[in-house]
Amino acid sequence: MSTAALIELITREVLAELKERRGKTAGANTVAHSTPAAKRVPVAVSARHVHLAQPEIDILFGPGYQLTKRNDLYQPGEFAANEVVTLVGPKLRPLTSVRILGPVRDRTQVEISRTDAIILGIPAPVRRSGDLAGSAPITLVGPKGSVTLPEGAIIANRHIHMSPVEAEKWGLKDNDEVTVRTIKSDRPTIFGGVQVRVSPKFKLVMHIDTDDANAAGLQCNDEVEIR
Repeated sequence: MSTAALIELITREVLAELKERRGKTAGANTVAHSTPAAKRVPVAVSARHVHLAQPEIDILFGPGYQLTKRNDLYQPGEFAANEVVTLVGPKLRPLTSVRILGPVRDRTQVEISRTDAIILGIPAPVRRSGDLAGSAPITLVGPKGSVTLPEGAIIANRHIHMSPVEAEKWGLKDNDEVTVRTIKSDRPTIFGGVQVRVSPKFKLVMHIDTDDANAAGLQCNDEVEIR
């Protein structure tokens, strides 16, 4: 093969390789551009708290007593009350000044962390809100009286509130379970089994308790991402 023919052959091979590389790069760019936007959710850290039904309010604070609002909470219609109670378990190590959240519920529910359950000495299960059958017993003490519930204390499951618009955008529905990862945490963490709760009245937020927040290095208003 002459020198000219060899140069021509090498030139064709180089041009063919460059064309192939450009095709791969263009394909990669197309994939990147088609990737859906990140499903980012702000975090709210929930400390121990109580939701009361009126019969328990009557016992703890007096007949006909009405809760008074201290401040509104993130979700519309919900508020932190000025009133607090003391929680007592078999170990007789009380948790004092536990905030009551309104509005009044049909059934009293106490939400604590695993650490709180150990301090109180009660076998509180991880449950979805309202799933109280077979949950842990707990005693509540108020300024006018005390009440011992045979069940009602739970460790609230990790969950995300979102509107139907957000759920549809992300291909989710009420009571789905998703996996969530931290984004800018010094203790990178992945949370599994996170319940999706969908309602027109909900604003987007993920609720975790203080144990989960501390373990993952999260604070209120940090963001996590649905994977």
